[in-house]
Amino acid sequence: MATKTPIFLTGATGYIGGAVLARLLSHPSASTFDITVLVRNAEKAKILESKFGVKAVVGSHAELDKVESLAENAHVVFELAESDNVPFIKAILSGLRKRHAKLGDLPILIHTSGTGLLTDNARGEYATETIYDDLNVEQYKAIPDTAFHRDVDTLVINADVEGYARTYIVLPSTIYGIAKHPLTEAGVSNPHSMQIPTLIKAALARKRAGVVGKGKALWPDVHIDDIADLYIVLYDAIVANPEKVGHGWEGVFYGENGEHSWYQISKAIGEALVALGITTEPEPTPFTVEDFEKYFGGERWGWYSGTNSRCRANRARALGWKPKYTTEDMLKSIRPEVEVYAMKQ
Repeated sequence: MATKTPIFLTGATGYIGGAVLARLLSHPSASTFDITVLVRNAEKAKILESKFGVKAVVGSHAELDKVESLAENAHVVFELAESDNVPFIKAILSGLRKRHAKLGDLPILIHTSGTGLLTDNARGEYATETIYDDLNVEQYKAIPDTAFHRDVDTLVINADVEGYARTYIVLPSTIYGIAKHPLTEAGVSNPHSMQIPTLIKAALARKRAGVVGKGKALWPDVHIDDIADLYIVLYDAIVANPEKVGHGWEGVFYGENGEHSWYQISKAIGEALVALGITTEPEPTPFTVEDFEKYFGGERWGWYSGTNSRCRANRARALGWKPKYTTEDMLKSIRPEVEVYAMKQ
């Protein structure tokens, strides 16, 4: 009998991780996968094992020895949870290094970063002309070390350069849509994104949509189903012909299918609030620094919702990724999301 492919997946109970795990479970080669996940919640671990046939280890990302050993036992790691946790990524890489030394295996790491890497400090005042292209390696290399996610991304790429792993980094943009798949239905995985819901919760609390500055800065967007598909398209391409897929410095894949201004999101939230009878004013008002402290967890995160992040997923599309949903779909997805959070209040 052929040996199964050992896969370690992080973030199974999360928004991206759940969507990717659901796709691996329904993959044509699913019977050849031996999937292990690390989850904090023992109840969810039970459901994953009994209902989905996944090996679920209970533990936290702070248990670095556990993380290292789970990575060491995997030929493929889908890292779908941590874009800024240096000790955690070092533990994964240490496990892969040990595996390579012991077995001569060249393990595969598919890591999740984000287009927050590309942000500026526009504070909503203007749209930038700078557009990043994932086929432009020199442009990516020139990103400053102080950028969001850069410390972790560099560690990942260095593992590839050193030759003990093949690494690939997916950079999702603003992900939207309420995820619907067997793991969200079973109550295991989070169905909601973070970026737009943060703006929705702030709007509901202040009973008026808000915007950072003039809301002129631009970000790319991608539907949860499309971004989850990208991980599978990438994995399938690596398995089919690893020499044809860029890795390390050339293994950087932006996830986008259109772009929006922050004002467009805020205006759509405002219109949803009017439709729900929460306010009579659809026009967003500027967030204050007090609002940042209250609703965003601090000023730094408030201004973040006024940054530019522009990119084109050319390398991703060249692999055969065909995202279906557009910015128009993103704007249409806001009202159902506002309704969910209005009911929770």
